[in-house]
Amino acid sequence: MKLSEIIKNCGVLAVQGSADLEITSVTNDSRKAGPGSLFIAVNGCGNDGRAYIDKAIENGTAAVMYEEILRSAQDDNREGQDDNSVILNASEESQATRVIVESSKKAVALAADAFYGHPSGKLKLVGITGTNGKTTTVTLLYRLFRSLGYECGLLSTIANYVGPRRLETANTTSDPVTINSLLAQMVEAGCDYCFMEVSSIGVEQERVTGLEFAVGIFSNLTHDHLDYHGTFAEYLRCKKLFFDRLSPKAVAITNVDDKHGEVMLQNTAARKVSYSCRSVADHSCRVMEQSFEGMLLKIDGSEVWSRLIGGHNAYNLLAIYSAAVELGAPKDEVLLALSTLESAPGRLEALHGPRGLCAVIDYAHTPDAMENVLKTLREVAPEKHLACLFGCGGDRDRTKRPEMAAVAEKWADRIFVTSDNSRTEKTEDILNDIRAGFSPAGLAKALFIADRKEAIRTALMLSPDGSTILLAGKGHETYQIIGTEKRHFDEKEIVTEIFKQCSTI
Repeated sequence: MKLSEIIKNCGVLAVQGSADLEITSVTNDSRKAGPGSLFIAVNGCGNDGRAYIDKAIENGTAAVMYEEILRSAQDDNREGQDDNSVILNASEESQATRVIVESSKKAVALAADAFYGHPSGKLKLVGITGTNGKTTTVTLLYRLFRSLGYECGLLSTIANYVGPRRLETANTTSDPVTINSLLAQMVEAGCDYCFMEVSSIGVEQERVTGLEFAVGIFSNLTHDHLDYHGTFAEYLRCKKLFFDRLSPKAVAITNVDDKHGEVMLQNTAARKVSYSCRSVADHSCRVMEQSFEGMLLKIDGSEVWSRLIGGHNAYNLLAIYSAAVELGAPKDEVLLALSTLESAPGRLEALHGPRGLCAVIDYAHTPDAMENVLKTLREVAPEKHLACLFGCGGDRDRTKRPEMAAVAEKWADRIFVTSDNSRTEKTEDILNDIRAGFSPAGLAKALFIADRKEAIRTALMLSPDGSTILLAGKGHETYQIIGTEKRHFDEKEIVTEIFKQCSTI
């Protein structure tokens, strides 16, 4: 494809060199740049891609695209000097075409969309945003539509799928080049649908700019990512921006039981659809009964048995049902498919051990998510002793740490506070932030053990017969990040090992 075709909608300010080049690849990674490639230097959070332009040129890239450098007041005396020339340094004599754009974040998304032939418009792309429930919803939508006979793709926190082919993933919302490449692969594989998690950070960083969504879903909005967004208002704005950008041909589905549900759709051009478990809406659900084996739901007047449990999963299933019906799937077939679905990996996964112990592994890492899970476990088995083991991630939002403590204190009989992904923070500092959220009564039933494996072992050993022990925060993750080291850490393996070793705990 010609460079001129790729860049025509990218907010180009200037082109230095020929735009009549044949481009064979688009990348935002200088290590992947080479002959025939367009390297887009994204000016990102904490990392300026313009620092790698020379490297891309050394690798033989055909063209570079970057955001202009604005002159500061102290540089005003540098008359006649091209501010943007400073970023090419030793490669100033290169024949690589330079494309200067208004916004590199938008440009990389629009360029990738153009290069891959606008793949999102060639299938039905469904995006879900919200604090909790994204992974479960997209994963189960993917499984449901495959069970209905459609070929599908999935872009999620756990993994990406092109049809049945699994690919690992690093972020909730990948970079635009990766997204469009995967969508193009889905189109090539004959996929009819793609189900995608859309994070607030992904929206703010323009990773989904240029994508054509057929359906947008809002789940809920609670405390998270304030380390990045700064304020809750900014967090909400970024979520809402996803719906503001939907086209009139799209459908916007919102949870009206969340106080922000209707706010999300205030400025959308898409057709509006509501769902609720408590009030009147286009699609409604009631939990009739539930146990550890599942729950009986009444959705739009029809009863259906689900293998999932918990009020939060009732919302997830209703969102799935609403999206499927709005996409044209027959209601009866959708309800039948719902009854066969199992939870996404690391979501309320129960492992049964000796003495009637049940370890429940869940990804809950926000106050709201952990409260939903603890409340569910308390409702399903009110007579059982309930323990909660959790930690908080390092280099992330510190303000939610004491809130997590308050939630654990409210619902659990015994609490084990431990590490999560501490990253470059000291684990003890994180534990102290959590400690601040406990009342004296809460501290009396809390035990602080920094080593997570030892904390799990202690929780299983100290819990009375028949106890339920929630291991919150890791879920599907099979690693733990300490410092900058990513270590293997699979809670399912650890619990299974402890149960086998301690059959008489």
